Amino acid sequence: MLLDAASMYFRAYYGVPESITAPDGTPVNAVRGFCDMVSRLLTERRPARLVACLDLDWRPAFRVEALPSYKAHRVAGNETGTAPVGVPEEVPDTLAPQVPILLDVLAAAGLATAGADGHEADDVIGTLAASEKADPVLVVSGDRDLMQCVRDEPTPVKLVYVGRGLAKAETLGPVEVAAKYRLPPERAGAAYAEMAMLRGDPSDGLPGVAGIGEKTAATLVGRFASWAELRSAVTDPADKRLSPPVRSKLAAAAGYLAVVEPVVRVALDAPVRMGRPDVVPALPADPDALDALAQRWGLAGSVDRLRAALALAGSP
Repeated sequence: MLLDAASMYFRAYYGVPESITAPDGTPVNAVRGFCDMVSRLLTERRPARLVACLDLDWRPAFRVEALPSYKAHRVAGNETGTAPVGVPEEVPDTLAPQVPILLDVLAAAGLATAGADGHEADDVIGTLAASEKADPVLVVSGDRDLMQCVRDEPTPVKLVYVGRGLAKAETLGPVEVAAKYRLPPERAGAAYAEMAMLRGDPSDGLPGVAGIGEKTAATLVGRFASWAELRSAVTDPADKRLSPPVRSKLAAAAGYLAVVEPVVRVALDAPVRMGRPDVVPALPADPDALDALAQRWGLAGSVDRLRAALALAGSP
């Protein structure tokens, strides 16, 4: 199980009341919500291995160099246009201090974290999923972009999509992604990324191709075996898979189409660093530290649930 940690703790922050505080008054709503989500996933899914994947660079230079608008609107103090690399993401003041606390809880519990310098959590997930040859993989995220990771072979990779909350989670493999967006099932993951390139995504600062919506994008992707083949057809008037109006729209966006692929596709070769082995332990790695964190931050209930979940998921 690969957790998109930032996606999950942002959702926990907004889903749990900020009135949930530690004894000293510090908000711990994101920590509480995140820990309870992890406990529920461990209990219901019982993964033998788990990694919480981290954003070490939420707006990587290689993506910004390709497309300066990438996530520019999320930069603190920047509303539109471009923004420099290396500035912080706009994060609520009461969320940022909670992230180190939840990482301390994960460490004391003995659950692995992983990150990659110069890359996002999506890239960590993409790399770990792509390299997995032994076990089926479940990716947990509220980010639709990770639908591109689904596959059947050599080991199945599915997305547990929690965009509407964990209680309404959807488990999506290639068949489900293909059916949801009318994409070719034999390459549903890659096709989803290609559809996203054409469609665009305002939440990530991706303009897409003007006049090409999601349905048209999915139809176009389904006519070609690869992104390279689709792009080649734009400059080939003899290729009848593109109508003249659509070819004109794609040609007008030639500059964007030439650079967008590495922006949208997750990296499969990120330099991932693991904090510890990914086997889910039956017992916390440092029970005393976990008890101290529970007492200091008022997390007794969440920590108890986490201990119980570990005992269940980590048992033979």
